[in-house]
Amino acid sequence: MTKRIGFTIFAIMCISIGLYPLVYFLMERTFGLLGSKSDVVLSDVFWNIGFYTHILLGGLALLIGWMQFSKKLRAKNLKLHRAIGKVYTISVLFSGLASLYIAYFATGGIVPMLGFMGLGLVWLYSTTLGYMAIKKGQVNKHQKFMIYSYAACFAAVTLRIWLPLLTMAFQEFLIAYKIVAWLCWVPNIIVAYFVVKRLGLSNA
Repeated sequence: MTKRIGFTIFAIMCISIGLYPLVYFLMERTFGLLGSKSDVVLSDVFWNIGFYTHILLGGLALLIGWMQFSKKLRAKNLKLHRAIGKVYTISVLFSGLASLYIAYFATGGIVPMLGFMGLGLVWLYSTTLGYMAIKKGQVNKHQKFMIYSYAACFAAVTLRIWLPLLTMAFQEFLIAYKIVAWLCWVPNIIVAYFVVKRLGLSNA
């Protein structure tokens, strides 16, 4: 019962934040993180392509990725599991590459820039290894790396939890943003490590 409630809350958070990027098309250009960007950045065509590629495909990956952890889905419809996996992997590829580009323009300088680049690299690396593993029929290894992959993807959720809390705590957005660039994903990867260990996938 507790696991079911926990998984339901997890799914709701993933769906909510997965759909969140759509808000950027309904609000003004100063909405959310865009409010911290300079006019030069906001008017740059390549940055805009990178930004919207990242948030839309990253949102899609978050929106559908949680379903891959449902044992019932895998057992009842393996074809759907595989189809979702392909869409997730492609979404991560483009969103992750875009994230590396826009991270260079991160508000606050080198600290958040390195933080978000690190996240993008971990996301791309773990997803690639997970995809390569399943192509070789290495199911346990696939599961291990996809747990790490989605832990990185879930940073979109944890960022939106931590950022307002840190901003209130420090009364300064820039300080909060520099911290959250690392806090949004490093603890997620640590949690993923213990999940992988608990499931006996460490040596896969």
